[in-house]
Amino acid sequence: MEHVRWSSRPALHRPALVTAFAGWNDAGDAATTAVRYFADQWDAECFAEIDPDEFYDFTETRPRVHQADGAVRHIEWPGVELLAANIAGTSSDDAVGDLILLVGTEPQLRWRTFCAEITQLAIELGVGRVIHLGALLAEIPHSRPVPVTASGTNLEVLEAERLPTSHYEGPTGIVGVLHQACNEAGLDSMSVWAAVPTYVSGAPSPKAALALAERTARLLRVDLTTGLLEVAARVYEQEVDTLVADDDDTADYVRRLERDFDEEADDDDVQPGKDLTAEIERFLREQHPDH
Repeated sequence: MEHVRWSSRPALHRPALVTAFAGWNDAGDAATTAVRYFADQWDAECFAEIDPDEFYDFTETRPRVHQADGAVRHIEWPGVELLAANIAGTSSDDAVGDLILLVGTEPQLRWRTFCAEITQLAIELGVGRVIHLGALLAEIPHSRPVPVTASGTNLEVLEAERLPTSHYEGPTGIVGVLHQACNEAGLDSMSVWAAVPTYVSGAPSPKAALALAERTARLLRVDLTTGLLEVAARVYEQEVDTLVADDDDTADYVRRLERDFDEEADDDDVQPGKDLTAEIERFLREQHPDH
């Protein structure tokens, strides 16, 4: 792991790893918001970073300059950090002992080397399960429950959670590549995606972040307090309600999406949002992750 910069070596008991990357895989900042919420709730501490020099095109993802006390300039480089949280006592059946959170910006370069670093680190730290979070834009209404889909080799878990799965083939992002790398390394890996409405694509979506956080907690069988995210999700929905009401065309469009969603939900044989797998395929094919 020559590209991992360790600040400490945490002692972890049966940890799980949860990942999220800002950028192409993170519509509405939902995935990174969920992981950072975990970090805040469980007082996670950074123990390592990935050296950005080998994996980022700094002309595309530029470092940022900050000032302290109006004089001292500080450069913040894009990259990935790893945090450790002890969540003992939050697990109802001791399914997970501790948690590793990986969050940062999607790299542009050397994805295979990058993923090899992450999988080797996970194996060395004794990770038992990996959950990769993502979010995409889809034709769904903001006023209904957030559809969530997943993929993974542990079909028993996915079926128990009634998570629709996709057999997508086509372009992918770092979430898909790292997910596959974890599978090839023998790790129990799954990729979990939430949908964000296309008509509010530029706004952060705490509602989608809440859906990812709740689903991840269920998959890990840990207790999570989501009060702050729930409040943010309600405010988000109210604000979008107001924006939609101000435009007749958008309001008509949203009412059609609501009608379609409700008709699907009324079908006893269909889980609401199951058709999102087709939306995922359309979304991914329209993107151009060739950097």
